[in-house]
Amino acid sequence: MTRPAANATDYGRRDLLRWSAGVSLATLMPAAVRAAAGLAGPLYRDARAPVDLRVRDLIGRMTLEEKVAQLITLSTTKRDVMNADRGFDAAMAGKAYPDGIGQIARPSDRGGAATANNTGTDVTGRWRKPADTIAFVNAGQAWARTTRLGIPILFHEESLHGYMAPEATSFPQAIALAGSFDRDLMTRVQAVIGREVRAHGTVLALSPVVDIARDPRWGRIEETFGEDPYLCGEMGVAAVLGLQGPGKTLAPDKVFATLKHMTGHGQPLAGNNVAPAPLGERELRESFFPPFRAVVERTGIGAVMPSYNEIDGVPSHANHWLLGDVLRGEWGFDGAVVSDYAAIQELATFHRIAPGLAGAAALALKAGVDCDLPDGVAYRTLAEQVRSGAVPVAAVDAACRRMLTLKFRAGLFEAEPVNARAAAVLTANAEARALALEAARRSIALLVNDGVLPLTAGAHRRVAVIGPNAAVTRLGGYSSIPRTEVSLLDGVRARLKGKAEIVHAQGVFITQSEDRSANEVLLADPAKNRALIAEAVAVAKTADVILLAIGDTEQTSREGYAKNHLGDRTGLDLLGEQTALFEAMKATGKPVVVVAINGRPPSWPAVVARANALLECWYVGQEGGTAIAEALFGDVNPGAKLPVTVVRDVGQVPYYYNHKPSARRGYLFDDDAPLFPFGFGLSYTRFEVGAPRLSVPKIGVGGTVTVEVDVANVGERTGDEVVQVYVRDQVSSVARPIKEMKGFERVTLKPGERRTVRFVLGPEAFRMWNIDLREVVEPGLFDIMAGPNSRDVKTVTLEIA
Repeated sequence: MTRPAANATDYGRRDLLRWSAGVSLATLMPAAVRAAAGLAGPLYRDARAPVDLRVRDLIGRMTLEEKVAQLITLSTTKRDVMNADRGFDAAMAGKAYPDGIGQIARPSDRGGAATANNTGTDVTGRWRKPADTIAFVNAGQAWARTTRLGIPILFHEESLHGYMAPEATSFPQAIALAGSFDRDLMTRVQAVIGREVRAHGTVLALSPVVDIARDPRWGRIEETFGEDPYLCGEMGVAAVLGLQGPGKTLAPDKVFATLKHMTGHGQPLAGNNVAPAPLGERELRESFFPPFRAVVERTGIGAVMPSYNEIDGVPSHANHWLLGDVLRGEWGFDGAVVSDYAAIQELATFHRIAPGLAGAAALALKAGVDCDLPDGVAYRTLAEQVRSGAVPVAAVDAACRRMLTLKFRAGLFEAEPVNARAAAVLTANAEARALALEAARRSIALLVNDGVLPLTAGAHRRVAVIGPNAAVTRLGGYSSIPRTEVSLLDGVRARLKGKAEIVHAQGVFITQSEDRSANEVLLADPAKNRALIAEAVAVAKTADVILLAIGDTEQTSREGYAKNHLGDRTGLDLLGEQTALFEAMKATGKPVVVVAINGRPPSWPAVVARANALLECWYVGQEGGTAIAEALFGDVNPGAKLPVTVVRDVGQVPYYYNHKPSARRGYLFDDDAPLFPFGFGLSYTRFEVGAPRLSVPKIGVGGTVTVEVDVANVGERTGDEVVQVYVRDQVSSVARPIKEMKGFERVTLKPGERRTVRFVLGPEAFRMWNIDLREVVEPGLFDIMAGPNSRDVKTVTLEIA
């Protein structure tokens, strides 16, 4: 194997002049010059040197095999470097990977990650203890330092709504956090998540998800921030700032974020995960690109992950226009593009656009995908392809350069071993648990209330807590086992201790098992459920009020990543005799308060029509039971809003508020209106949101306008309102949505308190893609709307000339 010699001409006078200000010139000297000057060590090891020069120096020293190694990940192939005790084995690593290891997936998981091509239950959820994870990471990095060039390993973990590892803090699911409409909360939550991930030795988190979600049949809708491009972008920016902070280098308690999944993933054909996204370029640019663009342009986002699906016949992992022209070219992204799990090999096995792994690897590399997750199956062919002339070495160099840049920006070359005791103190501590409770409180939405809520603690002699989600803490997808968790039953018992008797019944089971990793999902036995319903009725009849916890499980709403591991559904209503349970509870004549604990939106028309109250809680995290009990008994006034439109029938799908004028003509024999509009949510108090006022009636195409909206609490309780601003172009050169969100602000007001909320709308609020697919602001009249949701708005007109 030929080792490339260091090239003393790699660094020219231009580089030295560029970086000389504030940096010692000694750090910028080529290796040969540094050696002649008596300076120790290669440039890439000098932490004072600029990252790009360190990368250039290092890549000039690397063999082809060492470069390719940086593009490969170990997941199930972690077994290649693990001994019988599942610890990292240096001798095994040296033998299996003599050229180094670029990346290791999920060090907290001993088995690896399941994919469409590997669905065995032995490859997921085999958790390490936190101290063992840290020992594994430390041993891996210690071995990496002994390799020829000492390039550290990049570890990544999942962290959608919490570090996905045992004992870490589990926050509300993404769709619940989006419903808080609280940017600051999102940033604080993600900062704790990032801190817990980093404390265990990982610097790359595979989140957030900023796909807009337009199909509730899709099992991954819970992972998203909802249907609106602006909301998804704002929450995405807030999440990234929390995880990695500002800029492009990491503080000691931060991790790089990964923006997922670019793009079209949230409106797959027929609601099937990874199905084609039948979208034109204008629709992509107007609806699906904006959240990604907002994050790339407003943060130092470290990585972007393409989506599994294809757009117009081109899978995202082979789409150079998407990843090269748009992401890197138009938006200026300079981080790493990391593949979704097994997505590169699926170019051959699933999409059938390549004859085999080698062809798939060549396509992905050419498109701009820098590393192959989770096991590098396709990219392991790259060295031979370069030697045969099938793949240019420059393409490998470009990908390697970006992966090395990520490692230098993360400070991995200077990192000390991870301290297990410090990690234990930082993880799931009192501060984190308090924040999880706050997040849960602010993520609960009140959708129905005939006045029964809030309940008064002690006013009811006996309270029945019934249902399949009453005594279990539903955390949702991409979660592990937190150190503590509180179910609804736990929360109500604690809240009413000494004030009321609590009775409980299962009601029904939804599925036959609670194993979220199981491939097959079987609904519970209807006959057994009918018997359970009879038992629940007997219990409910002894109570004064019924709290009915129904919804989904982690099996019925999840990522369908394989044909034998499905997660999407053709129907949206309740499963497993839950509607029959609700009807039986109503037949008792007692007030029925529905507590929705779910991943999909609550398209439950029979329940919505007859429930005395309905709280939308989503999967509200480890402290959810406490927060829900507080909301039920008025200690907390629900203030969240719906980040999605809730349809009444699956036949309405796809249904989203920002539709085009020609949509929504109506149907025979049914109501076209949704059950609940986007942005909807009630309160225990009453608010008045005034008509918007403009600072000026007319602006230029590059101008800005300030929109003022008065909001008043005219009720008797302190509460939160989310003031929402929408825009509509009255007449445009191409068809445009009937309204688009361009601002929101959540405010807390005491009874009788009034406040004026101000929004500044600039060109970005009015721009569009015209008939020539050029981004412009067209002169004309624009409706500026404000209200508490997307339906109930008041309007003023702005002229742009």
